[in-house]
Amino acid sequence: MPKLGRKSQVGTNWVTVTFMVIFHAGAIAAFFFFTWKALICALVLWVLATNVGIGMSYHRLLTHRGYRVPKWLEYALAVCGTLALEGGPIFWVALHRVHHQLSDHEGDPHTPHDGGWWSHAGWIMAGDALNAETDSMARYVPDLMKDRFYVWLSKYHYVPLILAGLILLAIGGWPAVLWGIFLRTTLGLHATWLVNSATHMWGSRRFQTRDDSRNNWWVALITGGEGWHNNHHAHPVSARHGLKWYEMDVNYWGIWLLKKVGLAKEIKVAQFDPRNPKPAGAA
Repeated sequence: MPKLGRKSQVGTNWVTVTFMVIFHAGAIAAFFFFTWKALICALVLWVLATNVGIGMSYHRLLTHRGYRVPKWLEYALAVCGTLALEGGPIFWVALHRVHHQLSDHEGDPHTPHDGGWWSHAGWIMAGDALNAETDSMARYVPDLMKDRFYVWLSKYHYVPLILAGLILLAIGGWPAVLWGIFLRTTLGLHATWLVNSATHMWGSRRFQTRDDSRNNWWVALITGGEGWHNNHHAHPVSARHGLKWYEMDVNYWGIWLLKKVGLAKEIKVAQFDPRNPKPAGAA
């Protein structure tokens, strides 16, 4: 089987493409079935999936261990991550750890060096990342592979999204499903993909990292702070990505709130020192 993180000519992944077509079609249809209840459902699920699930959980907690929470809360946050339709935690974390190890070098699963479209969505439509070997997963995510809950959640990662769809159907009908599942998920996917593509092509570079990561304010705006990507690659374990006062980081605010109520601890926060713009061990 192909190795994790290597671009190859494996042909189109028709299962993934089919789901992408269906979700994009549903997203377009949503605009013809607008209700205020449907919009509210979409906004709530956006926060749960994109901010809490991907930004706070999959990325800053599970991948980089930038902070700690009780195990029951860690599991709950991971379930929110599955609502983004970006795969289970084991797949997502393994792929992102590979990205950091090989960022913009040979083996990076979604570098713009292979093309802008490839880094945005092509890698998941035709690449071999979805066919990663179990050995590769064990290498990059041994912590999650040893946890039976994460193994189960990764296997059945689609279940929470289906349940969410059924709940929306019950409380708001098809408009709520179209807005809360199809439109919200589609926009969320593109928001996350922009971190893979746009923040490695456009923006400013505060730190001289060994990759092309950049700080991009508009990607940060739509992702809750993930667009401060050069900051992040310079300080991967920092739970805070916006290092200056004007760099809005909603996902970190969520972590800060958890700390205030006694649920988050050991929060790692990088401090920007203008006298030393190149951090030790920059990745």
